[in-house]
Amino acid sequence: MTVKGLFLLDSDAYDRIYGESERAAIAQLVDIAAPQQTAATVREQPELLADIEVVFSGWGMPPLDEAFLTAAPHLKAVFYGAGSIRGFATQAAWDRDIVISSAWAANAVPVAEYTLSQILFSLKRGWHYALSIKREGRWITRTEVPGAYQSQVGLISLGMIGRLVAKRLRPFDLNVIAYDPFISASDAAELGVTLAQTLDEVFRYADVVSLHTPKLPETLGMITGAHLATMKPGATFINTARGAIVREDEMIQVLRQREDLYVVLDVTDPEPPEDGSPLFTLPNVVLTPHIAGSMYRECRRMGRYMIEECRRYLVGAPLQWSITKEQAGRLA
Repeated sequence: MTVKGLFLLDSDAYDRIYGESERAAIAQLVDIAAPQQTAATVREQPELLADIEVVFSGWGMPPLDEAFLTAAPHLKAVFYGAGSIRGFATQAAWDRDIVISSAWAANAVPVAEYTLSQILFSLKRGWHYALSIKREGRWITRTEVPGAYQSQVGLISLGMIGRLVAKRLRPFDLNVIAYDPFISASDAAELGVTLAQTLDEVFRYADVVSLHTPKLPETLGMITGAHLATMKPGATFINTARGAIVREDEMIQVLRQREDLYVVLDVTDPEPPEDGSPLFTLPNVVLTPHIAGSMYRECRRMGRYMIEECRRYLVGAPLQWSITKEQAGRLA
């Protein structure tokens, strides 16, 4: 019996995540019962969900609440071609044992690539030179830089993204130290990483520190001004995680006092920063508009991950990216 499926997500997300080749591949696996739908259209026409077993989704997935699940009595799996499932996963869905798989691991790839680019650039103090020359309108004198030979790179948290960054750093002649109280020494050794005993160690010893901690109640404000104040002369701090993990006011105060330090922020809290925020004008702050994650063609990778996940589901093989209720609470 053919499995019936549906694309259910915002229209712009549909175009980004599931291109022509992805749609064609999915059509070979399941019977797509209707054109792409959104949260609004299935709310207006819940009968569209009546025979659906699998949903291919992404940004804009409606909550799997009682009304949705009543309208979708045969739903067994949601393949979510994006990251966090917090916006739609509910207790009702867990109670009904609906399989939820997410492309969060695919989204980690471009974040790791962005991070690698910024680490290598920062080891040359690239932002210092580029911004100083532009600001002063003249050539400036070169000073010592850490460089990418036997310098110290610090990683905070070794989840999916932190691990990918560590792996991408392995071809370089760098010493990588990491703080993650949940990883074993043997796992760290496999990644080529030396574990720091405290967060303070990472900030004191690293030439570049990159943050990869998920946003959780216990991690809010985890990075303090005191951490940044202990950084080496000319060091750089990179944040591609979440802005709220850093005590922003304290960071700004340190950056005013330590003009030698640089921060590269792809995320802030709030995002974007409020009008008039010093982050827009401080000479040692680099802001990018949350571009580290999947953008444009990179989003198709997330669709591909969900296609492969559906193949496993259809043949009864173990899924690679399914998420449990417990895991959902810890993924950023």
